[in-house]
Amino acid sequence: MAMTLHVDIVSAETEIFSGTASMVFAPAEMGEVGIAPRHTPLLTRLKPGEVRVQSEGKEEQFFYVSGGILEVQPHVVTVLADTAMRARDLDEAAAIKAKESAERALADRKSEFDYAKAQAELAEAIAQLRTIKKIRETAGRR
Repeated sequence: MAMTLHVDIVSAETEIFSGTASMVFAPAEMGEVGIAPRHTPLLTRLKPGEVRVQSEGKEEQFFYVSGGILEVQPHVVTVLADTAMRARDLDEAAAIKAKESAERALADRKSEFDYAKAQAELAEAIAQLRTIKKIRETAGRR
């Protein structure tokens, strides 16, 4: 019998994914984590980045999250994201524009609040661009 996990990826707006997987990878604050069936329970914060869901016999699915919480139970993984979307729906031009805007704001540094906001926006834009790059690399290997 094959071991699988039930995976839910949800944002404040909607459910992005619900299904089974043999492995899940997520961008935890302290580094990427890999979750297999029967993983020990875990609760951790997520940083902006890519969530990968590997399903048995199916291709890997990619999702972008802007941050949030990852909850792991032995047979259930829940990603509660601030913002989440299927990686193929990311807009590269918008991500590049957001990255450039955040870099300009960091260079201006008018106040500590502006600086922190610009850093967060830059991290999100870079994470989106990395996700887009990984999707292209994966598609090129097929």
